[in-house]
Amino acid sequence: MNTIEKVAVCSRSFSRNPTLRSELLSKYSQVTFNDSGTQLDGDDLVDFLKGHTKAITALEKISDSILAQLPELKAIGKYGVGLDMIDLRAMEKYGVRLGWRPGVNKRSAAELTLAFAIMMLRGIPQASAEVRSGIWSQFTGGLLTGKTVGIIGCGNIGKDLVRMLEPFECQILIHDITLDLSFNDLYKIQPVPLEDLLKQSDIVTLHLPLNGSTRNIISADRLLLMKSSAILINAARGGLVDEGALKLSLHTNGIAGAAFDVFIDEPPSDYELLTSPNLGS
Repeated sequence: MNTIEKVAVCSRSFSRNPTLRSELLSKYSQVTFNDSGTQLDGDDLVDFLKGHTKAITALEKISDSILAQLPELKAIGKYGVGLDMIDLRAMEKYGVRLGWRPGVNKRSAAELTLAFAIMMLRGIPQASAEVRSGIWSQFTGGLLTGKTVGIIGCGNIGKDLVRMLEPFECQILIHDITLDLSFNDLYKIQPVPLEDLLKQSDIVTLHLPLNGSTRNIISADRLLLMKSSAILINAARGGLVDEGALKLSLHTNGIAGAAFDVFIDEPPSDYELLTSPNLGS
């Protein structure tokens, strides 16, 4: 007797996408979508997944304790990049298969990074805030063209960003634990130690997974290495940057600005950081 496959879609963005919904429903008759838009965690996540044989997750934390309560679950499809939210050893322990394609959203992440860089160099958040408050000071920004861009983590997203930066004639520095020599030669990329990248770059952008070796990789000491005119971008993972140190750096003009779309706690609750005039998000 064939078991009917039941699929739970935890991902809020997947659940809101009509094309993805339609494609999934064309293959499975029983699908539970996260239509409430709830950020699922702990007991709420277990309750949502119970009774399902397959799941599609995004930023939900799949731990040993979660999987221990879900004996029916046989496969997880990861929607998005990075596997830091999934305990891979626990999946092997409980015999749960993983479906994942690295780099699936590399273009959207690279475009967001490029948009952040231009937005912050042009001073768009500050200029917009001034206009909305009745100040007309004709805010003057800067150009991306010719700037030195430091990319920390040059995998699928970092490489796509390199390609997109070509028309801007930027000098590109990279820091990564692995080197793609042919790619670096093709795009005239210079691999450098992390400290050198921070000292030399006008824009520093993070494209790393979050793990024990990368947590707070941008620490208070490393923020001090950056130029006072530099911009820090994090469109990768919350936790890569010491947010307390970043807040201090922004408030004292240690760096010119930062643009984040990820935070240690989501939704973020540090309103001192969020309301910094030189923070874009």
